[in-house]
Amino acid sequence: MTGFDCTTCGQYHSELPMCLGAPAPALWYSIPDAEKANRTELSSDQCIIDDHFFVLGRIMLPVIDGDGPFVWLAWVSLSEKNFLRSQELWNTEGRETEPAYFGWLQSDLPYGSSTLGLKASVQTMPAGERPVITLEDSDHPLAIELNKGISMQRVQKIVEAAVHSHL
Repeated sequence: MTGFDCTTCGQYHSELPMCLGAPAPALWYSIPDAEKANRTELSSDQCIIDDHFFVLGRIMLPVIDGDGPFVWLAWVSLSEKNFLRSQELWNTEGRETEPAYFGWLQSDLPYGSSTLGLKASVQTMPAGERPVITLEDSDHPLAIELNKGISMQRVQKIVEAAVHSHL
């Protein structure tokens, strides 16, 4: 599926993205602009806000009736120790053998209930690849979709919600 008729705005969109995400953790958006330079460090893959440490990873939702997966780029908070360890190994060959890091999801994804604070596991991948995020089993819709997969119709609904919420 290359494009779709949007049920939200009624227009045709020429692409159905299979990867979406926010450029910063949710906490970053609550910091006043005048304070960001002094309180935050933000790169494309890592963020520090005061004494909070974040990495960007991939939540890979299997697509059961199409090419997949659908990927959420999402931020996870880590302990300072695990964050520093991930930085230490950032360009190290074989880093994917490192045990997964525990964290808390810190991206506000467009689901009916908040995704902030979901228990997560961050598995480092080979150098050059973003980590893979898995969620603790729960009745949250995102955790269910991660375990059971989603349809292309659901991908379209996710994209519409994200596009029209300016994620």
